[in-house]
Amino acid sequence: MITLERDSLVFRFPEVHEAARCSLDFQRTLRIPDDGSDYPLPPGMGQFPLRHLDDYARQAPQQWLRRGGVLMPMHQAEAMWISFGCGDYPFAVKIAAGKTCAITGDAWANHLNTDPQDYLVLPEQPWLDGFCVAKGLVRQFVAMPLGEGYSVEEQLTGAAEHGGVQIIAYPMKAERYEAMLAKAMREDALVDHGPMYAPPGAVSAPLDMGLAPGGRMRQEIYEDEYGLDAWDQRHASRCFITIANSTQWLALTGERPPTEPPTARDYTDAGLPWFDYYGGDLNALEETEKMRGLVSVAQLGAQKGQSPLPDNESIDAANVVTLRAAGATQVREMPAGSA
Repeated sequence: MITLERDSLVFRFPEVHEAARCSLDFQRTLRIPDDGSDYPLPPGMGQFPLRHLDDYARQAPQQWLRRGGVLMPMHQAEAMWISFGCGDYPFAVKIAAGKTCAITGDAWANHLNTDPQDYLVLPEQPWLDGFCVAKGLVRQFVAMPLGEGYSVEEQLTGAAEHGGVQIIAYPMKAERYEAMLAKAMREDALVDHGPMYAPPGAVSAPLDMGLAPGGRMRQEIYEDEYGLDAWDQRHASRCFITIANSTQWLALTGERPPTEPPTARDYTDAGLPWFDYYGGDLNALEETEKMRGLVSVAQLGAQKGQSPLPDNESIDAANVVTLRAAGATQVREMPAGSA
């Protein structure tokens, strides 16, 4: 069962276990420079609003309604990252841009694969900021209109068909979770006041928006240390997130979309922090051949003789805060009052 709660998608599996619950939200953020350099993690600047697509059935395009799910606004060339939360109940989560896996570049499949691994493991993976293009490196999620060749979907399939984001969540098998819980209690690793793990929280002829690879940042995608057999693939929930541009969002919902974030240059010049994440002894996934060959928005724009990314100048992100997996204060927010 999936519910929309305060702009977060919440996945619950009471038929598996009463504690089987995870949530995710889409964080507004700076678009890092797409200049070939490797940047630290940008901050979270609040959640994108999400709305039930079915609430706008009279105005929304039929191809959107057939997919169901929720609606999210993004400006062209705006960036985002995905934040995960699950308490102490582990989950396997697949993320796709349209129907192209963000980890491997393979076509969507309604099951988990390990060769190569095409899913994230929660709570070990607190965030996903982009497409896995090298071990320890991702290219930032950047919204671009379909039909111009920039999206990952178009680069890897040659078609501008789906756009948006697709997510499916699989809970750990109840018996595996209970066995882990019992083992932790025997080893005195679970205390009364905390979890077993510290958790890392009317349109016609539409021009669909998809996710394209932007600038490069340092982020590891972690290997599944539980093993494929740990996940209950008999129970899964899947959701499609349609990305609307600012005009479409206003026409459908009557709401003004969020204003665009400050530029990376403005943010850095103000002395505000960037972030790095240390995952302890977790092993990072290698990139696949498909993802290694992705062309970034700036690179592809240069080939086309276009300038698709405004304010793309290089910066020196010197003020970097390190967040550790064992900590309980994993915050990636822009400080209050620093708009």
